[in-house]
Amino acid sequence: MITAIIAAGGSGLRMKADVRKQYLLLENVPVLTRSLLPFDDAPQVDRIIMAVPEGDLAYCKNNIVGPYPFKKKIEIVKGGVDRQASVFEGLKAAKGSHIVLIHDGVRPFVTRQLIDACLSEVKRYGACIPAIPAIDTLKQLDRHDRVIGTIERKKIWMAQTPQCFDYDLIYNAHKAAKENRLSVTDDASLIEKMGKLISMVEGSRCNMKITTPEDFKLARAVMAIEALSNQ
Repeated sequence: MITAIIAAGGSGLRMKADVRKQYLLLENVPVLTRSLLPFDDAPQVDRIIMAVPEGDLAYCKNNIVGPYPFKKKIEIVKGGVDRQASVFEGLKAAKGSHIVLIHDGVRPFVTRQLIDACLSEVKRYGACIPAIPAIDTLKQLDRHDRVIGTIERKKIWMAQTPQCFDYDLIYNAHKAAKENRLSVTDDASLIEKMGKLISMVEGSRCNMKITTPEDFKLARAVMAIEALSNQ
């Protein structure tokens, strides 16, 4: 069984909006709903689990899932205090899966092609992530925000989601992290700390994570471009 876990437990403080960033509307459809739809459309994905803030369970059922014609049942579970804890709650709910895809609920432009690529490549090492190459010059700062060096960008890639894993591998990695109070910014980091290899596929610059008001403006621009291209 292949399960998609959508992590949507963020508070959205950096967005400075009246609602959480995952609930903002892009062309009248919530960002979170748009992040779910490609997995609903992917034949290889058997199950979708969405981890959301504890107080938002009913809201997500009635506003994120209910009004839209999903073909698959969207299972909604209570998330944790942060993204890492929310993913672990999703993993516990996904017991019985063989492969899991872990995706940010604020990446609404993930494609079927990227999902398929990750699922195909995960067979190599049991772990696969999409990433894009860094294109800007990278500077290293000291604690006073002064430039102390330039980082060679040739081998620097920026990780995206969905990150795809053998279920037992990523579940045990999250379980160990919880027991050891280890905090990371993405799931693949836990696999790295185990000394395991991770495969990579090239992602897309359109597969952006909406975190700030500027990101949301860019997302609206992407929607407008897509609308024009479909005319």
